[in-house]
This record gives sequence, structure tokens and C-alpha cells, in this order.
Amino acid sequence: MMMSNLHPAFILFVGAFLPLVFKGKARNWVMLAVALVTFGVTVSLPFGDSLSASWMGFELDLLRVDALSRTFAIIFTLSLVAAYIYAMYLDEAVPYIASSIYVGSALGAVFAGDLISLYMFWEIMAVSSTFLILIRRRKGSARSASRYVLIHLMGGLILLAGVLMTCVTTGTTAFDAAIMDPRTPASWLILVGILINAAAPPLSAWLSDSYPEATVFGGIILSAYTTKTAVYTLLRGFPGWEILIVVGCVMAIYGIIYALLENDMRRILAYSIINQVGFMVCAAGIGTEMAINGAVAHAFCHIIYKALLWMSAGAVLYRTGTEKCTELGGLYKSMPTTMVLGTIGALAISSVPGTSGFTSKTMILVAAADQHLFWPWMILEIASAGVFLHAGIKFPYFVFFDKDRGLRPKRALPSMTLGMGLLAFLCLFLGVYPKPLYDLLPYQQMFLDGFSVFHAEKLVTQFQMLLFSGLVFFMFLPLLKRTATISLDTDWIYRKVVYRSMVSLARVLNGTNARAYALFAQKLPHVLFHFFNHGPSRLVVFVLTPFWQIQGLDWQEIAYRQRLMYRRASLGIYPVGLAAIFVAIFFGLLYLT
Repeated sequence: MMMSNLHPAFILFVGAFLPLVFKGKARNWVMLAVALVTFGVTVSLPFGDSLSASWMGFELDLLRVDALSRTFAIIFTLSLVAAYIYAMYLDEAVPYIASSIYVGSALGAVFAGDLISLYMFWEIMAVSSTFLILIRRRKGSARSASRYVLIHLMGGLILLAGVLMTCVTTGTTAFDAAIMDPRTPASWLILVGILINAAAPPLSAWLSDSYPEATVFGGIILSAYTTKTAVYTLLRGFPGWEILIVVGCVMAIYGIIYALLENDMRRILAYSIINQVGFMVCAAGIGTEMAINGAVAHAFCHIIYKALLWMSAGAVLYRTGTEKCTELGGLYKSMPTTMVLGTIGALAISSVPGTSGFTSKTMILVAAADQHLFWPWMILEIASAGVFLHAGIKFPYFVFFDKDRGLRPKRALPSMTLGMGLLAFLCLFLGVYPKPLYDLLPYQQMFLDGFSVFHAEKLVTQFQMLLFSGLVFFMFLPLLKRTATISLDTDWIYRKVVYRSMVSLARVLNGTNARAYALFAQKLPHVLFHFFNHGPSRLVVFVLTPFWQIQGLDWQEIAYRQRLMYRRASLGIYPVGLAAIFVAIFFGLLYLT
């Protein structure tokens, strides 16, 4: 295998064993080096490069390199570099092992040119990412991880059913938009499996249920890969499917509503992921070159500023030990650097001009307007305003500026600050000079035709929307004050209703089983034993008693003979004549029946 077609995922899979060899700070530096090498190999991959393999008669295309796959792979590996810089404080091997396998499988899914390898990497993602939740070692984390993996395995089974049906009906394992046919159930099964990973309602609560339960480092890693891998597969296999416009719009509004209701700062960010992925899913549904470019660019920028927000929230959690907005506030005094860097991420997610979010999200809005999709355009504009409310203002305000609760934690660790600083720089750099990002996008003709987001009309409209959203926030601030409450999501159905239904069903089935055991395993054998042990003697006594009475024996003699007969029966001793009588009786009854 030449270096030119070295699969980046294989580097991370091999690197997953290194934390078992190295200890302490050496482990941190080695894993950072692995991430840097993976990033370098990914950037250097030439278009058209491929890597094939045979498996059970199928030809697998493990490395399909084009503008779409390489752009996602570049941001995946760049995000991993920033996360490993941030995580230089770690002193455990498991987070590195799990994250290396998880990100490696995400790269495998992105570069997969066939449905079989896509599914295999898809399932590795689900299992390996579960450990990033489990390693927090809390009761809530364990329960959340079990729900997380069950949902993803269910989605994987649906995806597998669609993959097998597609391979059988089409005769090919290739994964491309030309293979996905809206007239076939197989394509819809694949779409449903992908949308589960994209956190599309009603099966979206796994995200807000699990990501906040992960460790500080785990939350950063999880925020970047599963949902964006799903976005990639939608762009690859389902561009132009109009149902995705509806799904995306629902996600965009759904995420805002729950983020505004939340009290947990990391759950706010989790719901914000659903909101932002909704923009990308909607763009996939629009399916034009502008929309796909916008979705890819927005996924790229979203990974950067969302990781930055999770890093700032993680630094606060690491230093204070709490993530509830009702227990935070006034931290700008003791954690000013974290506040500044976190606010940059909040401005970027809000699409403030001069930040990366504006240079990417605007393309999606323009794509909707160009196709005269008034309602999707309107919903996305409203969702943009809502993003500024819940992530651009609410998150930094309640964490860093609200009522001072006397918390005076130490500043973030140097490695944390360095990781946040790198991502904050990218948020601002791509916001004022987006050309390096635009050069990575699949369709370049729109930029050759002079497309730019820095038009006076777009800038004025965006500033008006942001100012209006800010005014609404502070006007309704008393209503937005958080209380120590929990917002119920659709996971309540399988956490409570399904669980209690299963418990009730288990009680009924276990009760039936207990009664059947008592009847057939305990009582019935005893009855049968008693019958076969005493039945013959009782039958003989029943037949002989009238003869004894005819002979004139008194009742004492008859009782004595009965007891003697029972005694002989218990010992298995019968006179020959009595045995003959019993046989005669048996054959007589058999004849009568």
C-alpha cells in the first residue's frame, strides 16, 4: 500500500493501541502526534484515490476521495487535533482508545464508496462512542449509555435491512445518489437509519440524553462526528429528496424550543446541535449546488464553533463541578479567557458577520431563496434568530454574566485554553476570509461566477435580525430566567412508558410462569406419584371390599385386610391371585373403553 492511498482511518485504528503502551504525558503527546499525522495524510489525499478490498464475494471501495468526502475528513481530523490539544490534562487510556476508534470509524464511513463498508464503519461508530459516555462512571451515564447504544443499534438494523435489500435488487453495493431510488422501500429504510443518527425527531432525544452525560472530553468529541457523518451520507445519497426539507425545518425549530427551555448548559448545546443539523438536512433536501456547498461549509464551521462551545462549557464544568445555569453566573470575573473564547463560539453559531457561521449559513438561506421556497426560507430565518437567543446570548449570559453566585474557580487549564484559542481563531479567520473553506467545497462554479456573502443587503439584514433577537431576549429576560426543572422530551416514552409497560408485561409473564411451575413442576408430579403409588391398591380394595362383605367378614376384619393391602402395595408385594385380579380389572376397563 503506497502512502498516497493510505487510509486515514487505519492510522487512528492503529493509534488506538498506543495508549496501552505509553503512560502519562508521553501518552498525550503521542496521541496528539497521531492526530496530526492523520490530518496531514487526509489533506494530502489526491482526488480519485481509491483502496479496494474483497469480502465475502463483495468488492468494497474503502477509500473514495473527492471534494465532498475529503472536506468532511479534513474537518474531522482538524477537530480531533484541537480536542487532543485540549485534552493534554487527561491521565487515562480509555478516552484516547474510544475516541481514536470512534473518529477512525467516522472517517471510514465518510470515505466509504459502498454500502457494506459504510454499514460496518457505522456500527463501529455506535459502539465505540458509547464508551465516551460510560467512562464518566456515573449511574446516570450508565443508563444514558445503554439507551444511546440501543437507539443506534436499532438504527443500524434498519440501515442494514435497507443495505441488503438494495444490494439484492440493484446487484451492486455502490453508495451514490443514483442508487437511492425514492420508489423503493430499501432506500427509505436507509434514509430512516441515517436520520436516526442525524437526530431527527421523534428519535432525536438520544442526543440530548447522552452527550451531556459524557465526560468533558467525551462531550467535545461526540459533538462533532455522529450527526455530521449522517449529514455527509444525506448529501452523498439523498440530495434533492424534498422530505428532507420538511425534516430539516422541524429540526431547526425543535432544537430552538428545547434549548430555550433548558437549564443544563451542556443540554442547551446538545439541543443546539439538533437545530444546526436541521439547516444542513434542509440544504440536502434542496439539493442544488448552492445548497450542497452551503451544507458542507456549514458542517465544517459548525464542528469548529460547536466544539469551541463544548470546550468552554467543559472548562466551566471541570473547574466548578456543575453544569446547571441556576448554579452558575458571574464567572467572567474568575474565568475571563474562557468567557471571551466561548463568546466567540456563541457569536459564530449565531452567524454574526465576521464569524464563520455567517459565511456558511448564508449560503443555505440563499439556496432556499433562489428556489423560491418561501416557507423553508422563512422557517430557517426564524431559526437563525432563535439560535442567537439560545446560544448566542442565553448560554454566555447565564453561565458567565448572570447573578454572581460567589463561585471563584481557577482559570481553565493551559491546554484547554490553547485548544479553545485554536478554534476561536478559525471562527474569526473563516469569518473574514472564507476562501480557504470555499476552495474545499464540491462545486466551484458559483465562486467563479462571483458569489459572495459580503453584500450590503445580506449584512444589513443579518444585523437587523441579530439586534431584534437581542432586544427580544432582554425584554423577556424575566420569562427566560432558568429554574431547576427538567424538560421532558420524546425519550420519556421509552424511558418511562415503554419501561413500565415492559415491567408490567414481565410481571404478567413471570406470574404466569410461576403459576405454571407450581402446577406442572411441583403439584402435578406429586399428584401423579401419589396416584401411581396408591391407585392400584385403592382400586383392588375397592373391588374386593364387596366380596369380603359377602363372605360375612365384620368391619374390623375388612379394615384390617384393607390396611394390609395398602401395606403390601407400599412395599410392592401382591399375592399372585390379587395381581391376577388387578390385571383382569385392567383389561376389563380397557375393553369397556
